[in-house]
Amino acid sequence: MKANAAQLRAALTRPDPAVRLFLLYGPDTAGAAAHAALLAKATGPDAERVDLDGAALRGDPARLADEAASLSLFGETRYIRVGGVGEESHDAVAALLDAAQAIHPVVAIAPSLKASGKLVKLALGHPRAMAFACYLPEGQRAEQMVTQVAAEHGLRLAPGIAHRLAEATGGDRAVTARECEKVALYLDAAPDRPAELDHPTLDAVGADLHEAEAAALVEALLRGEAATVGGETVLLDAANVSPVTWLRAMQRRLMQLAEMRAAVDAGEPIDRVMERQRMGFAQKDATGVALRRWTAVMLSTALDRVRAAERAVMAPDNAGPVLAADAITALARRVARRG
Repeated sequence: MKANAAQLRAALTRPDPAVRLFLLYGPDTAGAAAHAALLAKATGPDAERVDLDGAALRGDPARLADEAASLSLFGETRYIRVGGVGEESHDAVAALLDAAQAIHPVVAIAPSLKASGKLVKLALGHPRAMAFACYLPEGQRAEQMVTQVAAEHGLRLAPGIAHRLAEATGGDRAVTARECEKVALYLDAAPDRPAELDHPTLDAVGADLHEAEAAALVEALLRGEAATVGGETVLLDAANVSPVTWLRAMQRRLMQLAEMRAAVDAGEPIDRVMERQRMGFAQKDATGVALRRWTAVMLSTALDRVRAAERAVMAPDNAGPVLAADAITALARRVARRG
């Protein structure tokens, strides 16, 4: 069945045994993870979590149903979380939904699935499944999300701050949370002692959002030129450019390509898709090459990895530039191997 945000939150907060599967599909993996955390909270702090992925289900389609029907070794409650779900998991999900018995709920995160795909249609049409589309919020919805996350960290936002943060983080909930954590620490804010975040404070503490310096690095990643990527990260580090700056530039470029790729996959010619983007000649040429090389799945996977790299960089006590450079160079090598 199809769920809206309120229905999904209610179902995850108080799971109904009649619903065996929560399918969270679409590119907003941070939002999907936040929803999945509601199920973890509902099952209790002592619940056992069983982690699977799409690759495991492709090799053993019966495993998901078996895990959902199996009693925990120590009689504890449990739930099953499946990451990286794609169309290859269709048979496993069908087996779960048609099984004679399922004791434990399953939450599946599927960033690459489309609403028109077989697996999403299966979940939408089945009474034992609940499907919800997770897209990065835009406009007012993004600002509402930012305001909510900020309040969770004890921050009251001055006028215009929600818009700035939404633009800066691309509507990514996890990145927004990291920014709010950083500012809350600076202001010594918490839910029981809220503080106002104004523009001068955000200017002083927020990440540098200029991305012109990162253009060469972003395009080198798209071409799969690992050596160039490595050299550019060294130059940017020497110029004291925060890795958050170029990681966010990559995210915006990958999101742009993902939207264009979706239009191409729907049957629209590449040239017509690019005409709507108002690009310069050089960027249009590079974009055409990227659209012919990158599939929707590749773009979704790359976006997940870049977001994960940013979250790692923004975590406390780590070698941020080294972590980011290593992650993006490894990604460029994967692109090169894919040809």
